[in-house]
Amino acid sequence: MIPFSAAPTKENKGRSLWLLLVRAKLGLPVVVLSCSIFFLVGFFGATLLSQDASEEALPRERLTEVNGEVESEWPAMPYGDTGDPRPILIPFQVLSWKPRALYFPQFATAEQCQTVVKIAKSRLAPSTLALRKGETEQTTKGIRTSSGTFLSAADDPSGALGQIEEKIARATMIPRENGEAFNVLRYEIGQRYASHYDAFNPAEYGPQKSQRVASFLLYLSDVEEGGETMFPFENGANMDIGYDYEKCIGLRVKPRKGDGLLFYSLFLNGTIDPMSLHGSCPVIKGEKWVATKWLRDKSRDMM
Repeated sequence: MIPFSAAPTKENKGRSLWLLLVRAKLGLPVVVLSCSIFFLVGFFGATLLSQDASEEALPRERLTEVNGEVESEWPAMPYGDTGDPRPILIPFQVLSWKPRALYFPQFATAEQCQTVVKIAKSRLAPSTLALRKGETEQTTKGIRTSSGTFLSAADDPSGALGQIEEKIARATMIPRENGEAFNVLRYEIGQRYASHYDAFNPAEYGPQKSQRVASFLLYLSDVEEGGETMFPFENGANMDIGYDYEKCIGLRVKPRKGDGLLFYSLFLNGTIDPMSLHGSCPVIKGEKWVATKWLRDKSRDMM
């Protein structure tokens, strides 16, 4: 390695002479062009950097919680007489497409759930069944062993049921007036509901003025063990094994206080989805409280 202060060599002298000749030959235009190129590169580089910085400084869309509901600060659109003044976010998870089943975490608050349980406790009676042709209470004994009651929003002076009902309408896109009263149920240890359909097959139940399109289950309590909502025919499974309607198999949804489960009983063409068969597994430990809202294809005024 040659020190910087070393005397010029013959090779260095030749290189310096070549540079002088190049400068003399090319002249001022090359210098000006080079400077221009460096200037433009620096200018555009600085612009890009400042743009990235400004984008990072822009406020991001934020989620806020208002009245127990998570709402977004997205810009609102003009709305009609029956619309909402702003966008509302209701988180959900698709559990299945066959049947169509959606899960809504933290759909209701713990306080709302406790209020509904408190109102229902003093009104409980053994749950009943809609009987098919040829069935009797004796022949269907043991299919549904819970206790329950029906509650409407008018039965709740606190307004909790009304708030839940309104939120269900938004989540399902089915108006409030198309819903039946809440069927609030309590399952104690060993109690269950064997697999069944919520929609009524006219061939079994006779002509129907209105049909149940969907069901929304609001879990009002945690369950230590058991009590899952089951879909034994999910995605076409178990349909050819001679299923006896009692075993707890298939897709199972664990109850969690405040969470909601929505599933559709009908296809879009109005026929019954055979994979919407569902039931409630026996409670093994603890107690299960659930409020069911059945949603129909017609409003109560048209039934």
